[in-house]
Amino acid sequence: MIYNFEEYSLDLDRQELRRGAELVDVEPQVLDLLHYLIRNRERVVSKDDLIADVWKGRIVSDSTLTSRITSARQAIGDSGDQQRLIRTIARKGLRFVGEVHESAAKQAPPVKRDVALPAAPDAGARSLPDKPSIAVLPFVNMSGDPEQEYFSDGITEDIITALSRFRWFLVIARSSTFVYKGQGVDVKQVGRDLGARYVLEGSVRKSGQRVRITAQLIEAISGGHIWAEQYDRELTDIFALQDEITARVAAAIQPKLWEAEDIRGSRRSVDDLDAWDLVARAMSHQWKLRTPRTITESRSMLVRLCDSGGCGS
Repeated sequence: MIYNFEEYSLDLDRQELRRGAELVDVEPQVLDLLHYLIRNRERVVSKDDLIADVWKGRIVSDSTLTSRITSARQAIGDSGDQQRLIRTIARKGLRFVGEVHESAAKQAPPVKRDVALPAAPDAGARSLPDKPSIAVLPFVNMSGDPEQEYFSDGITEDIITALSRFRWFLVIARSSTFVYKGQGVDVKQVGRDLGARYVLEGSVRKSGQRVRITAQLIEAISGGHIWAEQYDRELTDIFALQDEITARVAAAIQPKLWEAEDIRGSRRSVDDLDAWDLVARAMSHQWKLRTPRTITESRSMLVRLCDSGGCGS
C-alpha cells in the first residue's frame, strides 16, 4: 500500500517516505507515527491512541511524544505553526488533514545478487536492496517476568533507532520486525520476507539486580554468524543501561557490516565492482589496523570511485 499526498508518498511495503523521487530520511518510529495518523485520518487521534499503537503501551514522556510529532511534521514539510497536514486539536489530539490517495505498491524490479537465494522462495519474499539492509528482531525476554517485556522491547526499539542514523545501510522498520515477537523464527526466512541481508537478534535475562543481554549479527542468506557479544550489568538505572547497551551494540555492528560487505564484494572481480562495492571495500580498510598496505588499498578504491563519477561534482 502507498499513501500519496501533495508531493509525498509513504510506501508501507518498503517502509519509505519519498518526496517526488527523493528518499526522505526519517526514523522508523516517526514513520510508524506518520503511518498511524494517515491511516486514521478520518478521526482525531489522542495521545493514548498513539502510545498504544506506536509505543505499544510503553510509558512515554510528553517531551518524547512532542519530539516525534515535530519530526513527523518536518519530514513532510509541515510545522506546528502551519499545521498544513498534521493539525493539533486542542485538548483532544491530532488529525492528518491532507488529501490522501491510496495506490497499490508496484512490484520491485529484480535486483542483481552476488549470492543466489534458495531456488524456490516463498511467494511473499522480497528482493534484496542494493545497499546492505538489516532487520532487528525483538529481543527475547528470558526472565519469565512479563514486566521485563518493556525492557527487552525498549532495547530493541533503541537499537533500531540508533542504527537508522547510519545512512549507508537500510534498517527495516519496527512495525515489520515486531510481527515476529514471541515466535520461533528462521533467520533465513526472515531475510527473505523482509528483504534483509543481515539480521540482529538477542535476548535479555534478569536475575536479582543483574541482567545479561546477548546480541548476535547473522547473515540472512547463509545463516552464518558474523558477530556476537554478551553484556552483564547491574540493573540500577534502567534507562542508563538501555542507552549504554544500545550505544555498544550500534558501535560494534557498523564495522562488522563494513567487513561483511567487503568480503561479499571480494567474491566479484575488481573490474565488476560498482560504486557501493567500492565504498564498502574502501571503508572496511579504515576499521582494520592501519598499515601502508591497507591505506593504499583504501585510497585505490576511492580513486576508482571518483574516476567512475561516484564522487559527484
